[in-house]
Amino acid sequence: MKKKLSYLLVLFISFQISAIAQKKNYKVACIGFYNLENLFDTINQPEVNDEEFTPNGSNHYTPEVYKDKLSKLEAVISDIGKDASPDGVALLGVAEIENITVLQDLVNQPLLKDRKLQIVHYDSPDERGIDVGLIYNPKYLKVKHSEKLFVEIMNDDGSPRFTRDILYVNGMMDGEPIHVFVNHWPSRRGGEAASAPGRAKAASVARAKIDSIQAVNPAAKIILMGDLNDDPISPSVTNVLMATGDTALANNGRLYNPWVKYYSKGIGTLAYNDAWNLFDQIVISSSFINKNQKGLFLKDARIYRKEFMIQQSGRYKGYPKRTYDFSKYIGGYSDHLPTYLILLKEIQ
Repeated sequence: MKKKLSYLLVLFISFQISAIAQKKNYKVACIGFYNLENLFDTINQPEVNDEEFTPNGSNHYTPEVYKDKLSKLEAVISDIGKDASPDGVALLGVAEIENITVLQDLVNQPLLKDRKLQIVHYDSPDERGIDVGLIYNPKYLKVKHSEKLFVEIMNDDGSPRFTRDILYVNGMMDGEPIHVFVNHWPSRRGGEAASAPGRAKAASVARAKIDSIQAVNPAAKIILMGDLNDDPISPSVTNVLMATGDTALANNGRLYNPWVKYYSKGIGTLAYNDAWNLFDQIVISSSFINKNQKGLFLKDARIYRKEFMIQQSGRYKGYPKRTYDFSKYIGGYSDHLPTYLILLKEIQ
């Protein structure tokens, strides 16, 4: 009997040691994107079309409105990813910003200043005078190289139509090489079908750069984020960018799009005519899918949505609370909701 008890005790201890040995610890990094909806300064820049966002413009965009807009955005940005990491978002792609000055003002807001966030930004030739940019925490990302990728599109009469450049950033994230693309593809102005070639062109510019990266390293870690002005199942995303919502098909250069499952359930990031679109996407290379690797891998994808960001009454009830209702300032946040990914890396 004693021999049997001893044997059971050894088995129990062995099981406990095995359970402890199998427990893993992980680092967390949050990657996000947010369309800031017309974050302009109040200064009239003659070279861009920003008159409506000036104190004397149609929106009466005063310094007080600008400061309030910044405070609303910092409240959201400072909390994105906090459900997974005390540092919040490690890097955040942004769209609809006028210049680097507004980003500098944003990262110096009280709730963000202590993070010492850094900025990557280039001026775009966009007709509206808006750009994309990247805000990042230097604790997580060390930038080695950045550049802007020009998107050449034409009007029906053959004249050039200028849109946002694509921002490309290469760096090291927790010791791993990483490639980040921040996008704001041409809008659906003139109708979805008529404007589709512009978005296909933007997708092809990004895809060409991705192909060049994967030609050197097929396992490269690539993140493409942005307001694509198309949904996860649109041809620009599925056929041109080559992104799929099926992990089994995300191979041979194809990207993985975790937002397909959200869109199929009617969940989106912006609303129009009482229907939801999911334009704000973060698409990744298949090298992030394997959860049994030593490097960064995808845990899940989330939409940041809080009740205070949602319009509670009026014709836009249930929509993301926008900054303006026509020319009336209503103190909202953005007409888009932010998206973010939770990435994990095993602590060896």
